[in-house]
Amino acid sequence: MLLAIGIVLDTAQAEELFSTSAIASSKAAPQILSTARNVKLTIIQSDDPENGDLLQKVRNGFAMEELDSPLIAKHEQWYASRPEYVARMMSRASLYLYYITNEVERRGMPSEIALLPMIESAYNPIAYSTSSASGIWQFIPSTGKNFGLQQNWWYDGRRDIISATTGALDYLQKLHGRFGDWQLALAAYNWGEGSVSRAQQRNRKLGLPTDYANLKMPEETSNYVPKLLAIKNIIAHPASYGLSLPAIANEPYFASVSTANPIDVQLAAQLADMTKDEFIALNPAHNRPVILQSNSDYILLPVDKIETFLNNLESYDKPLVNWQAYQTKKGEVLANLAARFGLSTEKLQEANGMSAHSHLNSGDTLLVPLVSVADAGKGSFTAFNMPLNPFQKNAFTDSRNSVQHRVLRGETLSKIARFYRVSLTRLRNWNGQIKNINAGQTLTIIKDSTAIKSSSATTRSASRKYLSAHQAISHKQRSRRKNR
Repeated sequence: MLLAIGIVLDTAQAEELFSTSAIASSKAAPQILSTARNVKLTIIQSDDPENGDLLQKVRNGFAMEELDSPLIAKHEQWYASRPEYVARMMSRASLYLYYITNEVERRGMPSEIALLPMIESAYNPIAYSTSSASGIWQFIPSTGKNFGLQQNWWYDGRRDIISATTGALDYLQKLHGRFGDWQLALAAYNWGEGSVSRAQQRNRKLGLPTDYANLKMPEETSNYVPKLLAIKNIIAHPASYGLSLPAIANEPYFASVSTANPIDVQLAAQLADMTKDEFIALNPAHNRPVILQSNSDYILLPVDKIETFLNNLESYDKPLVNWQAYQTKKGEVLANLAARFGLSTEKLQEANGMSAHSHLNSGDTLLVPLVSVADAGKGSFTAFNMPLNPFQKNAFTDSRNSVQHRVLRGETLSKIARFYRVSLTRLRNWNGQIKNINAGQTLTIIKDSTAIKSSSATTRSASRKYLSAHQAISHKQRSRRKNR
């Protein structure tokens, strides 16, 4: 059986490359098929054509060393006693597991790594922890940036299934290269590589072993590998735990379609004959009701929806975007603007990532609905000249135009906002819609006439609190709590 692993189509292309004859004509090695219209379809042959159950493929790839720990049985019991939780988790995982398993296998990593999102996020693509970790791989903002995951007002790459998986596997391989052991690599993924190294150094001084089982670690990290191995054992022998796991097809669930222009999230879902929730499950990285192609030049769709999407898109003769940019004027208030554009105040706040306590400033740029066909004709894409953060005076600032504030113990977002005389909304927007902070974390504050106190005392204080992004990552790279 030949499987389409990565499919990249221009949205103007027809669907003939999905024909049986096109797929059947390819060889075992990966090939690129193309037409005069520059459609590209990457096809590879399954390495296990006789095995139709993806979970069996995962089982066959188990290769991590065993761990003698009573914590494994504790977590096995926890999952076994919650069959409905496991069922929901497996249902979510079924959308992504084929892609991630193949990426793990391609890199020569043990297939247990493909199960890691089960303990990080229960495979919930919009999971958000109290420490601002996000996505199925639960990247915190600083580590996400360190691995190329863009985060702005429009888009959070930590929730992008493709980009975040690439970043997580890159990070895990880096950690494995450093520690030479998958258990230690996983501990470092959870606790931070510096923390693991220091724990090893302490053991060396005491003449103790430096493997995972013998390190003194926080409770969460001590449970991290046992929890993963408990999941592994349940996947390997579900009946032994009184569980029944439905088979997952050993074939791709989704494919990527290139996006040459912005498009509404709701419209993209409609064209693919999907609910908005189904669409967001595959495209959870987009913060706004519009997909901005400068952030991500593709959308993910179920393989069996590609043809529907392309056919509907070809016949669709209305604007792909029903939003535009609006620059606020002095004295305008959100409620009046919402009424003017035919929205409730709550809907306008939601579209712009604003809280109920947000206040407008003159010159802020809002995302608002197009109010007429005439508006569409005058500039459907006006909104997409908006900066990546429209509430920021200079979105593309460098370090000379910003202050990096290291969070001290006891500080809150509100206190920091008051200190720099900025609104809480702006502070959150500058830092990827952050909701919670921890000591040691680094926040960005944009320097302009309204953003920072002009007094020399403030400048000196801000300077003392400065910490580079690299230092912040080393200081407390993965200190966080995650929900099951």
